[in-house]
Amino acid sequence: MEIKTIGVVGAGTMGNGIAQVAAEAGFNVIMRDLEERFVQRGLDTIKKNLGRAVEKGKKSQAETDAVLSRIRGTVELSDLKEADVVIEAIVENMPLKKELYAQLDSVCKSEAVLASNTSGLSITEMASVTKRPEKVVGMHFFNPVPVMKLVEVIKGTATDSQTFELAMELARKLGKEPISVNEAPLFVVNRILVPMINEAAFVLMEGIASAEDIDRGMMLGANHPIGPLALADLVGLDVLLAVMDTLYHETQDSKYRSCPLIRKLVRAGHLGRKSGRGFYNYQ
Repeated sequence: MEIKTIGVVGAGTMGNGIAQVAAEAGFNVIMRDLEERFVQRGLDTIKKNLGRAVEKGKKSQAETDAVLSRIRGTVELSDLKEADVVIEAIVENMPLKKELYAQLDSVCKSEAVLASNTSGLSITEMASVTKRPEKVVGMHFFNPVPVMKLVEVIKGTATDSQTFELAMELARKLGKEPISVNEAPLFVVNRILVPMINEAAFVLMEGIASAEDIDRGMMLGANHPIGPLALADLVGLDVLLAVMDTLYHETQDSKYRSCPLIRKLVRAGHLGRKSGRGFYNYQ
């Protein structure tokens, strides 16, 4: 199947990033969100990103205008009937995702592939509400999408090899480097990264070292560009806790229990950078 038009559902941080790289790669993009203001905010972010590239001399104004001309914003799900591939990038909530996949299944053409940008939820479960489970696949991009090279391409129980190969090839066409993943809770990167961040929180809670020294230790001793606690603040402790709880509930393995300190900070409203305070104070 030749891909000409890509639908993106969700115009937030991940959605607008995916829409931008798709348009930069020459695809026509239909970006859909629930309200006009969300769509507009997503389009404004893309304009700002491309404007920065022009200022830095990485792109010409004509190139930027051409990219923007390939992106259409909408609040109508029915507009996605033109899409060859739809990439879903909505909130990490399984009931909402399943509701959306049932709707996409009825709106999209029968040969269209449905891909989820979930960071760790079950592709198999999302696919189960459609009449095309073999055409449902995971394409997990990393934030910020225009910068980060990795895409985890995830095979659900029913995903056929044709769909999987199409997703791998699409990731390459978007200028990314895909890795092949068989579905499991949190996939590969988060499955390894999240317990590391959790362990750093335990080390802090147990009074073994300060947040600064834990982060400095991992940056200088393990060559990480950012320490685990600073990274947690960047991601958002509420997001992180939800991901940790998913891993724990899915595996029922006690080694994945979340650190009580993280739950306490979330309950206090200390969510990291976005709230001004987390493991560090940003105010």
